[in-house]
Amino acid sequence: MRIFLVFLSLLLLAKSSSVIAQNLESIGKEKPFSVSGGVSINQIAYAASGIDSRRDPYSYYASGNIAFSLYGWSVPLSFALSNQSVTYQQPFNQYGIHPSYKWATAHIGYSSMSFSPYTLNGHIFKGVGLDLAPGDKFRFSAMYGRMLRAVQPDTTSGKGSTPSYERMGYGFKAHYGNAKYFGEVSLFHAKDDSASIRYIPEEENILPQENLVVSIGGGLTFFKKMLVKGELASSALTRDQRTGKNDGQTFFGMLGNVFIPRISTSYYKAFKGSLSYQGNGFTVGAAYERIDPEYRTLGAYYFNSDLENITLNGATAIAGGKVNIAMNVGTQRDNLDGAKVSTMRRWVSSLSIGFVPNEKLNIAASYSNFQTYTNIRSQFVDINQLTPYDNLDTLNFTQITQNLNINANYQLPGTNQKRQSLSSNLSIMKAADRQGDREQTTGSLFYNMNAAYSLNLVPKNFTASVSVNFSRNEALSSRSSTLGPTLALSKAMFDKKMRAMASISMNNTYTKSSLINRVVSTRGNLSYSLKQKHNFNLSLVALNRMSSQESGKTDFTEFTGTLGYSYSF
Repeated sequence: MRIFLVFLSLLLLAKSSSVIAQNLESIGKEKPFSVSGGVSINQIAYAASGIDSRRDPYSYYASGNIAFSLYGWSVPLSFALSNQSVTYQQPFNQYGIHPSYKWATAHIGYSSMSFSPYTLNGHIFKGVGLDLAPGDKFRFSAMYGRMLRAVQPDTTSGKGSTPSYERMGYGFKAHYGNAKYFGEVSLFHAKDDSASIRYIPEEENILPQENLVVSIGGGLTFFKKMLVKGELASSALTRDQRTGKNDGQTFFGMLGNVFIPRISTSYYKAFKGSLSYQGNGFTVGAAYERIDPEYRTLGAYYFNSDLENITLNGATAIAGGKVNIAMNVGTQRDNLDGAKVSTMRRWVSSLSIGFVPNEKLNIAASYSNFQTYTNIRSQFVDINQLTPYDNLDTLNFTQITQNLNINANYQLPGTNQKRQSLSSNLSIMKAADRQGDREQTTGSLFYNMNAAYSLNLVPKNFTASVSVNFSRNEALSSRSSTLGPTLALSKAMFDKKMRAMASISMNNTYTKSSLINRVVSTRGNLSYSLKQKHNFNLSLVALNRMSSQESGKTDFTEFTGTLGYSYSF
């Protein structure tokens, strides 16, 4: 009977469903069939005075989802309906099943797997996959399937999809190790079927490709405190399978029929490594990554190449763990082979400090500096070589962005019946440009400050808070500030089944010390829950804007009311 149920489930789901993982051990133990989901309906009323309406006076929106489950196999459906549009979603376009038994998991249908950032990394395929973890030290993964389907060229409509060859791929990854050491190797191969579609016009620049990527990696812990890790990947990419064979001796050419090097084949490398040391109360580390220009793998949708990253990091705790400090600094550059006209280097540094002297006070501060430096090579570097930058007098360009954040929270004296706290936040961001040694006038400076007080009367289920917010933006031709308070109240009633909330805020905007706008916003919300399945909600929002400018937008008032109901099962 169990075998029959498994076969029936596979038959039904293989036709048209997208499902989550199924543990075969649960068959006969779980509930055979179940249905879950929910539905919600919202009605929205809108009115405006002083401006043209920005939405319909009345609108409605309904949405829902339902999931059918058979011994853990799940088929989810969802819908959305409004007076403006109707949408319906179902998962039948791509389907997959993922049965598991003890330490083995299979992937059948549409799936995605990741072996390494440099080999197979999240690319969806239609086929079969396998994950095995028979012990604490050994893990093995493998896949085979269609990476891309064949799309025939359409030269008549002008709106057809981009043509593509059918691409098949396979790969595996083997891992062995524990917390002290590990080693792993992965391989991925993908090849286009040049006969899967008819002739493609040359202007499409779509060629039948082939790719083989091999990666090896490992890690080792020394003296229980030092950890070194690394990975080296090599990719062979044939851009056109129709070109002649290359008889040169290469590692990939020694693999027989697995991969045949051709005249259009190029070879690339990628490497990353890290070293970290865990001391008594501190951690330091360094990392290095280098990816050759034009490095590609057909096992990933997008890949960053032509870069070199160097990073240093450290963290420590002092004063008995009351002060925590972390620091990172790094650089990244491109144009590793010098073939580009410009070279860009990025510098990134950050520092964070946390101070917790007691249970009531918590202070955190962080600073980061992001700097991009671009050097544009002059035409005189290469004799008789013209560049698009001939008329630039200064060939060095720097962009600098700095961020500072400080947060503080303090618990005021209170009791189990009365709790109160203070909090504050300061955020500063500065952006600047520099060309050569000259500061440009395109920078900006932004401040934001916030202070708040909160009161919680526990027995009465009542919460009140008041806050003040200030922000300022300075640029070359403008300076503007916004200042205003906010008051918010919340009350739970009827054994917390009903909750009422109300808030009012006012924000004044100034330009060069002159008031130009005042916005007053009032909000109210009432919600009620019945038997944990039925939820009713009423929301009211009123916004009033007053302008002191002689030109521009006039004063206006907007009102929005929303009545909603939701049911879950």
